[in-house]
Amino acid sequence: MILWLLACDPTPEVTDLDPATCAACHPAQYQEWEGSMHAHAADDPVFLALNEKAVATEGVPEDFCVRCHAPVALALGETQDGLNLESVPQSMKGVGCTFCHQLEGSTGPANGAVSWVWDGVMRGALDDPLKNDAHKNAYGAALDRDAPESSQVCGSCHDVVLPSGLHLEQSYVEWDASVFYEGLSRQSCGHCHLPSRPGRAAEVDGAPSRRIHDHSMPGVDVALVPWPDADRQRDLIQELLDKTLLAELCVVPEAGGSKVILTLENVLAGHNFPSGASHDRRVWVEVLGFSGSTQVLSSGEVGEEQAVLDLQQADLVLLHDEARTASGDISHGIVDAVSVSRRGLEAPRELGLPHARSYSWSVPGQVLEAVDVRVRMRPVGLDLLMPLVAEGLLSPAEVQAMPTFDLGSTALHWEDELGSCVGGQQ
Repeated sequence: MILWLLACDPTPEVTDLDPATCAACHPAQYQEWEGSMHAHAADDPVFLALNEKAVATEGVPEDFCVRCHAPVALALGETQDGLNLESVPQSMKGVGCTFCHQLEGSTGPANGAVSWVWDGVMRGALDDPLKNDAHKNAYGAALDRDAPESSQVCGSCHDVVLPSGLHLEQSYVEWDASVFYEGLSRQSCGHCHLPSRPGRAAEVDGAPSRRIHDHSMPGVDVALVPWPDADRQRDLIQELLDKTLLAELCVVPEAGGSKVILTLENVLAGHNFPSGASHDRRVWVEVLGFSGSTQVLSSGEVGEEQAVLDLQQADLVLLHDEARTASGDISHGIVDAVSVSRRGLEAPRELGLPHARSYSWSVPGQVLEAVDVRVRMRPVGLDLLMPLVAEGLLSPAEVQAMPTFDLGSTALHWEDELGSCVGGQQ
């Protein structure tokens, strides 16, 4: 349940909610945010499709999805269930400047449980904000990435508990149990997703140089329809993914044949990998082995328009979580899941405590001479998206826009004597 704390004083004009208003003094922050999935949250076609299915599901509150994807529109009565978002003013859609910077904090662990105070005071991480004529300002721990409250606020939307009680999405819980939560390695959500840089918080006379936050907030999801800075956002996502995992590839002799061993370690995600809607993500290992010019091992080779789960390979390594319905089928959404199997790579829980995981493929009767491996990721699986096309909730073009990322640190080539390894360093 969300606790909305609206100011008792006369409310500002609705135009004060428009992030474009902020661009006059905060042009860099606005441009970064404009290309983010926070800005796109209520326009994302996958969200719109899944929200329509959720609203039609018995037992699911009608505001279950828009609590996080369109919180201002919900709070101000512009929508009740998100089915009319096309007619909602753009200034009230998504997760904008006014919403985040007027948050007081978290009121619960999941499902959009935050307190939003629409009082005209813009809160931030600075304890000595510059007085100005544009708006009142104040320090807010919820916006300070060095304060524990900031990650709790992120978790309030990025953790999802279904009406059944199943804690399906749990990025905050994963981070909270990791080595990143406390000690010398403490890193909050903001340290990774809002990295700092030198600059001025506002482009106005008298504004001092400070350490400010980048507002691009990359994760793994991407815009599937025309959206500002889409290419830059994908580049930022790729940059994050490229340093997330540590990989080592070994090829050893085995009973007259060869054995491929891939060891993966989640070193920098800060939470499990994948995370968030990890049951809808598709993360898998592609491994190709060659004896001379002949390919003798193939696992995880997926066509650009092929669903990963269509492979039906016994040795296919899948790293995403698996949610299932009451009938035992794979859940292709969120509201029908009753159980979830965690298959992702956990974040380290203690410094120095091993948490790597190894996978192997045997090639009987063949001496491998070359092996290529890589971990691949689709933010949302085609096995989820294609049925939405059949139901008229997505277009084929939107599905075709779903990218497949390769994690750079996992793209390894082995070509050596049996018994040797490559990778293992980052």
